Amino acid sequence: MKILSAEFVTSATQPSQFPPATLPEVAFAGRSNVGKSSLLNGLLGRKGLARVSHTPGRTQLLNFFRVTAERQGVFMCVDLPGYGYAKVAKAVRDQWGPMIETYLKGRRSLRGLVVLTDIRRGETEEVNLVEWARNLGLEVVAVATKSDKLPRGQRAQAVRDLEALLGVPVLAYSATTGEGKDALWNAIQGALTTPRAGGTVPPSA
Repeated sequence: MKILSAEFVTSATQPSQFPPATLPEVAFAGRSNVGKSSLLNGLLGRKGLARVSHTPGRTQLLNFFRVTAERQGVFMCVDLPGYGYAKVAKAVRDQWGPMIETYLKGRRSLRGLVVLTDIRRGETEEVNLVEWARNLGLEVVAVATKSDKLPRGQRAQAVRDLEALLGVPVLAYSATTGEGKDALWNAIQGALTTPRAGGTVPPSA
């Protein structure tokens, strides 16, 4: 997918702060320090668009980015706060769950969820998140990040192990080498063009 433009729109914590739900959206979720910001910057071809930090938990808000692609047109990418370990106050971490739940349940323009997990490990949180997102009628795109951290001979087995754990196909991706970028864009494009299943999801602003 050829990206023509990508720009930060806003950060938000509640529906009243979300931009109008007029464009299809795909959200990105994963554990703290899984490489989510690096993946977004690599996909969008805009170094520094999503803030990269070595401190887990730096993303504490829902960050909306407006993207224009050559064939896909205009859509939104939404960077969700990382879950799991984070060097932030417990009171802040306790707000993330309800904030993310409200967004995923009620955002009518949301089409898909990209779930990131480190190719070297899989955690219970990813299993639960994938199952929950599918129950909400969202297309799930599972990505194994940091694939360059494993020798090529071990990557295929690691992906198969994650697929068995998550119960969905998994794409290997490296922000360093660009491995899996085209396959991931194809999956995201499919999610953006697939209507959200189920007609009971309440609308949001």
